[in-house]
Amino acid sequence: MTDISKLGEFGLIRHLTHDLEKRNPSTLFGVGDDCAVLHYPDSEVLLSTDMLMEGVHFDLTYIDLEHLGYKAAMVNLSDIFAMNGTPRQLLVSMALSKRFGVEDMEVLYRGMRRACDKWGVDIVGGDTTSSYTGLALSLTVVGEAKKEDIVYRHGAKDTDLICVSGDLGAAYMGLQLLEREKHVYYQQVDEAKKKGDRRALEMLSHFQPDFAGKEYLLQRQLQPEARGDVLAVLREHGIRPTAMMDISDGLSSELHHICEQSHCGCRVFEKNLPIDYQTAVMAEELNMNVITCALNGGEDYELVFTVSIGDYEKVEQLEGIRVVGHITREELGCRLISTDGQEFDLLAQGWNPLK
Repeated sequence: MTDISKLGEFGLIRHLTHDLEKRNPSTLFGVGDDCAVLHYPDSEVLLSTDMLMEGVHFDLTYIDLEHLGYKAAMVNLSDIFAMNGTPRQLLVSMALSKRFGVEDMEVLYRGMRRACDKWGVDIVGGDTTSSYTGLALSLTVVGEAKKEDIVYRHGAKDTDLICVSGDLGAAYMGLQLLEREKHVYYQQVDEAKKKGDRRALEMLSHFQPDFAGKEYLLQRQLQPEARGDVLAVLREHGIRPTAMMDISDGLSSELHHICEQSHCGCRVFEKNLPIDYQTAVMAEELNMNVITCALNGGEDYELVFTVSIGDYEKVEQLEGIRVVGHITREELGCRLISTDGQEFDLLAQGWNPLK
């Protein structure tokens, strides 16, 4: 493993970015100076930033660096899509501990570049420094959209339909599966150490969990996809969302944000929530309520958006889009309608990194 200190900060940056090619006319100058130079004459500029901390947002016990790089980039691009925009550039900042070498950073960048290649995004700069506590990533994405095309959180109106792309809860089930196998592994290691069983420890060094039949859950957790494809479908069918967010912290939390900023309430129907078969099976195996997982699990990075009730017939015909409820007046609050018709408060129990 090549020591990063042999290259130094700028040497590492050159090593990782020397062959980056520009894809967007708005990228006038990328990596190599004090600032990237961008040009947007006829559109609004969208900016979003996201920080990922080892031990808080990711665990390198079960996510490799290439998947981490891919995921870190995708979750940033997702923020631009959530505004009905197009991502164009990405800035990548990293804090690294001594246990990482140059080859490790090559793998991390390979994942980020693969995500950026998928959506034609340019990596145009960032920063690199040392860390005493592990790996930290801070990514900033730059995008663009015409002023009239931008979709905010505050545009939902009474009687609007609430729509969700894809399915919910699979990423959370993937996380629970990985955490369970991690716990089993360390439990076995501790038992082998207590017994002084060197042969068992040697065998555990080659430990491979059996994830057969659960591949979809792992993919959703380790390699999420930003749903820019959904925006293309909506445009193709002449549907413009009135409000939109990506589902990073859980559907219930995102709907509370939309309702709070739009000064409205909502009704969500349990029977309409899109849940994959593997998600339901895993929830039953772990004795967890699959509806709670779908509403609060987070990290699905699907889009939740509202549309005018007049677009109902158009939306109903779209594959991979589900109408899960509707917007109501603010005084009616946010409620979940169970399969037997009972109403419950829709609680925002999604991910909160500061708890």
